[in-house]
Amino acid sequence: MRQVRIIAWILFFTGCFSCSAQAERVVLFLGDSLTAGLGVEPEEAYPQLLGAMLVRDGITDVRIVNGSISGSTSASAMTRLKWYGKLHPSVLFLALGANDGLRGLTIEEIAKNLAEVISTAQAQGMSVILAGMELPPNYGDAYTGAFRKVYLDLAARYAIELIPFLLEGVGGVAALNQADSIHPNGEGHRKIALQVYPLLKQHLATHAAKKP
Repeated sequence: MRQVRIIAWILFFTGCFSCSAQAERVVLFLGDSLTAGLGVEPEEAYPQLLGAMLVRDGITDVRIVNGSISGSTSASAMTRLKWYGKLHPSVLFLALGANDGLRGLTIEEIAKNLAEVISTAQAQGMSVILAGMELPPNYGDAYTGAFRKVYLDLAARYAIELIPFLLEGVGGVAALNQADSIHPNGEGHRKIALQVYPLLKQHLATHAAKKP
């Protein structure tokens, strides 16, 4: 039994090394249930679909790492960034804030948490794509407007790519969401992936061109 465990560990670490050697660039996704793929199979979540699309187009030196956790807020992002930092990601896809807004966190707190993650990622050499979120209108014009502005301000302040609304064309469309009307179904995730893919592909090309 001891020998079996040792062999298993050797195979595990050999496999990890092989993955690292083949994947020169890591794209790290930090999000909540929308990005974790709650309610769909792991391979149906849009980050995994994006990875498959990259491979389809012959971009095989990129590894997708989905560090998203259902129910998470921006407050947990720094801890996760530190944990996944050991992988030395080239790109951070930051898709947090929805749960913050739904829980009524202050705009200042949301902005502070996201800014800390972005600045830390940039200091570690990562380029950042920020995915904006929207809140239901029942939260009031003042709060929803200020919430939306957080993403616009951060994108301008740190000169990063912004997707104004991650669920554009998906949110509120019954055929693209699960029964809870909140989380995308498989088809919804496919639509998100198709919308995000051109930006991600361009971003990776630009990032590669900047490498010494």
